[in-house]
Amino acid sequence: MADAAAATTTPLSPTEARRILGILRQPAVFVNMTADWPVRTWSADQLAASLGDSLIRFRLGRKDETNRPLFETQCAYLEANLAQFLRWTSGHSEADVGSFADYPFSEYWAYADYKYIAHLFQETPSKFKDVRWSDFGFEGRDGRASTLWIGSQEANTPCHLDSYGFNLVLQVQGRKRWHLFPPEDTTSMYPTRIPYEESSVFSQVDVLRPDPDRFPAFSRARPHRVTLLPGQVLYVPRHWWHYVESLDPVTVSVNTWIELDADDEARVCEAVTKTVVCALKAAPSQDNDDTWLNPTEVAASSRQKDEKALDEVATHKENMQCLNLAVRACTQQRTLKTKALKRDLSEEPTPVSALFGPHLIPVLCDPHDLGSDGIFSGKTQTKRAKLSEPPADRPASPDQVQVRQHAEGTRGDIAEQAPAQGAGHAAPITTNDLLDCLVHPDVITRVTQLLLEKRGRRRRGSTATHHLSLGQ
Repeated sequence: MADAAAATTTPLSPTEARRILGILRQPAVFVNMTADWPVRTWSADQLAASLGDSLIRFRLGRKDETNRPLFETQCAYLEANLAQFLRWTSGHSEADVGSFADYPFSEYWAYADYKYIAHLFQETPSKFKDVRWSDFGFEGRDGRASTLWIGSQEANTPCHLDSYGFNLVLQVQGRKRWHLFPPEDTTSMYPTRIPYEESSVFSQVDVLRPDPDRFPAFSRARPHRVTLLPGQVLYVPRHWWHYVESLDPVTVSVNTWIELDADDEARVCEAVTKTVVCALKAAPSQDNDDTWLNPTEVAASSRQKDEKALDEVATHKENMQCLNLAVRACTQQRTLKTKALKRDLSEEPTPVSALFGPHLIPVLCDPHDLGSDGIFSGKTQTKRAKLSEPPADRPASPDQVQVRQHAEGTRGDIAEQAPAQGAGHAAPITTNDLLDCLVHPDVITRVTQLLLEKRGRRRRGSTATHHLSLGQ
């Protein structure tokens, strides 16, 4: 009955949508799936009225153009209410903009990111039902399992991949430009775990203005780009890199991360990573004085991200306990997964191309905005988007999803190395350099495999010993 009712208002039933999400292996945009969701009315003005004087933490970054990513550890932070934020974005310098008064709008962007709806609306839990992920087949999933993102023009999220699950993102107000790269491009993305954030792997590359001398292999990355319009839902597959930027004066998005069975092994990877990072970065050293913990890893009450941040670091004993718990949980699930895999292999696979149509648009490889020097012309794209796309809050039609296809070029298996510096001028290897190698995703994956194999051997050995003792 639920599917039949949903079919009258959405082009895909919850069962169909969930089946598609289980098959998709590339980013895609769902169209016309959220027309009756109450959350579609959550404009920044409406949210400002609902939240009143409630203070929200904003991340601020300078609008300067560089060829280095602006990590969250390098941003400024302030607390303000949404009404002050909106007055600031409108350029009302004489109005009450609160703490934004110290940051000229012409020089800074602001982002209220990762705001849990369950926390924002804890006094009005009826708001949770405004978000209906149940239309995608996730019964009971609503605003309690969602986060809210409110930003000004040029606000952005550093390029990263999420270690767990996949991502569904609803655009509510304004437009956002997504730059996505497949997991196979990881080496070309120059991954780093500094700044450290559990479940996030950052790229050292500024994907809009990459430095070809420092990151030559990035030229081999295969960007997939799409401008997400209000009402559309973007599917971001597991381990896809993504950089996100706001194109309009104010943007509002809502997202949810969906758990996967593969997260069991990913949790082991993250536990290994955290153990190694904390062990090395907590050690006294002249090159260990950087801000290495992402603000999301520091308690909200701690505003000093140096000495106080160290108090938030888990001890080695605690990290090892978490690692053992993760390994144990993963090992226990492997038998069940093996049985499920055998069952799945017996089913007839659905051709991926058959999934796409007017209500599901693939996000395809799109290197067209790369100049002759391999640099993405972000400003050109933004201006073109404003000329060719409809007003930000007009309901989107299927043909408004702008995707372009380009044949994939040949990729080498081994990334080029940066030009060697002259003898005697090579910079010393730092702790962060060592960490980039030790906790590289490929290395961590292999270490995780070895740990799970060792755990399996010990388990089989203890079982055999137990059987022998029973026989005696």
